[in-house]
Amino acid sequence: MSGHSKWANIKHKKARTDAQKGKVFTKLGREIIVAARAGGSDINNNFRLKVAVENARAANMPNDNINRAIQKGTGAIAAELLEELRYEGYAPGGVAVMVDLMTDNRNRTAGEMRFIFSKNGGNLGEEGSVSWMFARKGQISVPKEGLATTEDDLLMVVLEAGALDFEAQDETYEVFTDADDMETVLRALAESGVRVAEAQVNLIPANLVEISDVEQARKIIRLIEMLEEHNDVQKVSSNLELADSIAAEDL
Repeated sequence: MSGHSKWANIKHKKARTDAQKGKVFTKLGREIIVAARAGGSDINNNFRLKVAVENARAANMPNDNINRAIQKGTGAIAAELLEELRYEGYAPGGVAVMVDLMTDNRNRTAGEMRFIFSKNGGNLGEEGSVSWMFARKGQISVPKEGLATTEDDLLMVVLEAGALDFEAQDETYEVFTDADDMETVLRALAESGVRVAEAQVNLIPANLVEISDVEQARKIIRLIEMLEEHNDVQKVSSNLELADSIAAEDL
């Protein structure tokens, strides 16, 4: 099964960079706050919160931080009021970009998003301008290290639970599902004793835009990196594909 490998590789490279910059706990904490605010503090009855907490634990976020974020979400302790927003736009070369964020100041964030896109040769679009190119899919990362089952057995577990796709990466197995089926697949993995490193609902592009010009690729990657470095940004999705001819370049 295949079809997402280059996207998945880009995604994991970005995730590692993000963690190195010390922002991962902030982003995980905000997701917990919003999930708890929307659906309550019981992780057994709030799937979004359950996934957010498990992702935080997988990233070694301290339990005190997790519990404090849940309390902020439920109003037990004071917290900033976060609003979920999504911006859509284009990077150079016609690459579509989707930005999911949480902010306590919509006007400030809007201006900063416009600045980042403009500075890097891109432009913001209207709502719906690029979202039609993406589909919401669940992505579950299973570490190869310490896995007690075989790849074939793991494949059978996730397929029987309703997974759409399965890929072997360097350090993980990536399982793709319909967004609404991710909970079922996660439960099947848990019942099989399989540890999950990360589970997210991501935006998967229907088609990729291949970029072969080095300078253009650098501008696009810089745009994506600046968005990811922004304190309000939770996730950046794009349909960028780097051509094999420039894959080895220092971008």
